[in-house]
Formats: sequence, C-alpha cells, structure tokens
Amino acid sequence: MGLAYPAAMWFRLVPALAESYRVIRIDNRGAGRTGDVPGAPYTIETMAADCLAVLDAADVDTAHVVGISMGGLIAQEIVLTAPERVRSLCLIATHPGIAHAVMNPQAMAMLMQRGQMTPQEAAEASIPFNYAPETPRERIEEDWAVRFPLAATNEGYLAQVVGSSQWDGYDRLEGITAPTLVVHGELDALVPPENGRIIAGRIPGAELVMIPNANHVLMTDQPEHVSKLLVEWLDRNR
Repeated sequence: MGLAYPAAMWFRLVPALAESYRVIRIDNRGAGRTGDVPGAPYTIETMAADCLAVLDAADVDTAHVVGISMGGLIAQEIVLTAPERVRSLCLIATHPGIAHAVMNPQAMAMLMQRGQMTPQEAAEASIPFNYAPETPRERIEEDWAVRFPLAATNEGYLAQVVGSSQWDGYDRLEGITAPTLVVHGELDALVPPENGRIIAGRIPGAELVMIPNANHVLMTDQPEHVSKLLVEWLDRNR
C-alpha cells in the first residue's frame, strides 16, 4: 500500500479479486498492524524483502504482484530482485524513483508538512491531492474510517518517507520481463500521470491504462472501473 497507508485500504478491491484469487495484503513497516519496528529509515529494498518473506511464510512460490504509490516502488523492487516469484506485475499511481520522477511541488510540500499534523489535519490537507472533485465526501470518509484506527505514527511515516526517497529503479526497468500493467488516474495530483507514462515506456511490453475522473486514490474515485480492470488483467495472466 502507499505511504503510511494500512493494507486495509485495499478493501474496495478485495471482494472482486477474492472471488477467483487468494488475496494477501501486507502492512508495510511503520503502517497498519505492523507498526514501527527497529531499523529506520525503512528502505524500499527492506520492505520488498519483507513482502517476499510473507510469501515464503504463506507458502506461495509465485504471485501476481500489485502495488500502489509507494507500494508500486516496492512492487518494482520485488520483480527486480526476485523475478522468478512474479507471475504478473500491476503498478498503480506510482513512479520510477524520485530522481527520475515528475513531481508536483505543492504535493511534496504537503507531504513534508504532514508529519507535524494530526491524522485528521493530514487527511483534510491531502484531499485535493488524493481524490477527484466529483468523489462524494461520504466515500472519502469511508476511507478515513478504515485508515484512522490503523494510522501510521509520525515516526513510521518519516521512516517510510526517508526510505522511499532514496530508492531509484529507472535504469533497471528495462530488465523487467514479467507481464506488466501500469495504471494511473488522469487527475493524479500527488504522483502526476506522466510518471505512469515513463514507467510504461521503460518496461518492455508494458500496458498503460489511464483512468478518467480519477486522482491518486483511484480505487476510491473509480472503484468499479479499477476492480474490473484488475480482474480482467489477472484472468489474462493466470
């Protein structure tokens, strides 16, 4: 899942996926039920290794790997580190590493200030960067009802921020051979859509889908569209 988000935030997509697939959701270090652990900052390499350890513990040899935002960085590192474990790759609303990413300065300023905010203040400040203007307030608050009980601490948030900012996969993306789907919201103000185009252009054979009327948290803006897209992708790559 994305920066400071718990795995529970996949809740809008899980019902459709679970009809045909075993779904394993992972709380990254510093977030959700995993919480803060020693070893900050939490690097992308470390969190990718955590995910592979979970697959080992679950007795899963190969998996369809799906990652959103920071989780997309982790997904890229998983396929680059252990390509034999990845049946297919889906990268949602993510980028190839800060050094080669197209960033929104206003969004970056909000993220840097977020560590000094309460969870409610941070949630309110992030609305324009996360949700499409047409997304109903009550749907956004449904997300908050899931997120807030599992909110990352300031320490966990900063450990993820620092660790993820150090990662870069751009020069290695051409080596990815797994079937890859890149998905991005057309209105993404947190990780601009050009990042999806960059990634899709670097990975051989990657497919790019832009979701209309969707910002960064596109599974909340367009839950039916994204669910259908992912199920069809997985079915094609069984």
